[in-house]
Amino acid sequence: MKAIIIGSGLAGLATAIRLQHSGIQTTVFEANNYPGGKLHSFSLGKYRFDGGPSLFTMPHFVEELFELTGRNTGDYFSFQKADEACRYFWEDGTFLKAYSDPEDFISEVERVLNFPSKTLRAYFAHIENIYKHSGKIFLEKPLNKASTWLNVDTVKALMRIRQYDIFQSMHESNRTRLGEPHLVQLFDRFATYNGSDPYRAPGILNVIPWLEHGFGTFFPNGGMVQIPLSLHRLAVDLGVHFEFNTRVTEIITKNGKATGIKTLFDYYDSDVVISNMDIHFTYEQLLKQAKPPKRILSQERSSSALVFYWGINKKFDRLGLHNIFFSDHYQSEFKNIFEKNQVDDDPTVYVNVSSKFKPNDAPSHGENWFVMVNTSHNAGQDWESIASDIRKTVLTKLSRMLKTSIEPLIEEEKIWTPKGIEQDTLSYKGALYGNSSNDKFAAFLRHPNNAGKYKNLFFCGGSVHPGGGIPLALLSGKITSSLILKT
Repeated sequence: MKAIIIGSGLAGLATAIRLQHSGIQTTVFEANNYPGGKLHSFSLGKYRFDGGPSLFTMPHFVEELFELTGRNTGDYFSFQKADEACRYFWEDGTFLKAYSDPEDFISEVERVLNFPSKTLRAYFAHIENIYKHSGKIFLEKPLNKASTWLNVDTVKALMRIRQYDIFQSMHESNRTRLGEPHLVQLFDRFATYNGSDPYRAPGILNVIPWLEHGFGTFFPNGGMVQIPLSLHRLAVDLGVHFEFNTRVTEIITKNGKATGIKTLFDYYDSDVVISNMDIHFTYEQLLKQAKPPKRILSQERSSSALVFYWGINKKFDRLGLHNIFFSDHYQSEFKNIFEKNQVDDDPTVYVNVSSKFKPNDAPSHGENWFVMVNTSHNAGQDWESIASDIRKTVLTKLSRMLKTSIEPLIEEEKIWTPKGIEQDTLSYKGALYGNSSNDKFAAFLRHPNNAGKYKNLFFCGGSVHPGGGIPLALLSGKITSSLILKT
């Protein structure tokens, strides 16, 4: 039996590993000359940058792939746990270290914000409860299969559905359960992990911070790019064949079956075809003969990002690996993103500094800054002009809050706009997570991992169930491969 996978993002790699291990000869076609999709790496002068996702949680989903195939993870991939999940900065001068360990974090919040430890401990118990009773059902199983719903665990989870705050927004839940403005904003910001608006996204998504604090925050030795590189190496060792620099132009279908794919130069037949390409472009570019699921594809897009990669000629002890500089008017920021397709005048700024953990990512005198602002998706805006304006805003904000003029310290620079993200990664409209989750039924409205019309056509990746981000992409590969192996 043969399988073809289009795209070598994390979901495509995970699917390839699982299928090859199960005896299905698998070939991966990738338009780039490297694996990983958004998770790539590049250098500017003496500074190295991870181009895409910069947060690594739930490493057991990576380890699982090595263990499944009888390999020792340490022979391919290693990582270290970070003591801090993030450092938070507010305009009023409040500075908070969010320790990865919940109890350490609780103590720090009590010290800095004079917030009762009992209340925050109860909040962590609440979001842990959401994960334990709903996470495995809604994140690790296909939602369009009767078998997911016709079992005792699902029935029990549905009986507890009101406990998950699904009928109120993340912000409403956080305001009710926490109240303290700094903490509410801190936990609201986890909506951005799947490109959503905390003032609209359902409260069940408050499970996201538990993935960070309950399981910890980690850093791959060698940088984030080591995740796809190590999985690619494992796949090759198992016998997966990779065709890099090869763009697929069509999925061939006949009599209700996918029979193979076409590239610019050849045709390849296959028993199973899996697209790790954005679901919108899969239909638009590769399945032109198929009727697209318009209701699914027309849903609200997730947010995108404006990213500044800066080689900084200075070390900042006040910064950690992950840093957030909050906006003073948070709700307005999300209204601009999702209602007006604009970037707020005072955006929240995320700064990742991998050289804190991997010193040779920057020269001894400096740091490599991955600076990101959440934006709307690409809807034809003048991103060159927007990037110029936001660059000035970000520099002013960081200079003020770090009490140092930043612009003179920039030795190297690259800017990535939503338009560039769309062009470089084929993410529809530059939306980083496919659809947003600004609806309580959003999880059930994502495109499933299989195509009902074509029995041997499947999908994986951030634009289909269960969603975007490293853990969910790996779970997507797990769900998709399990569906294939059951056919």
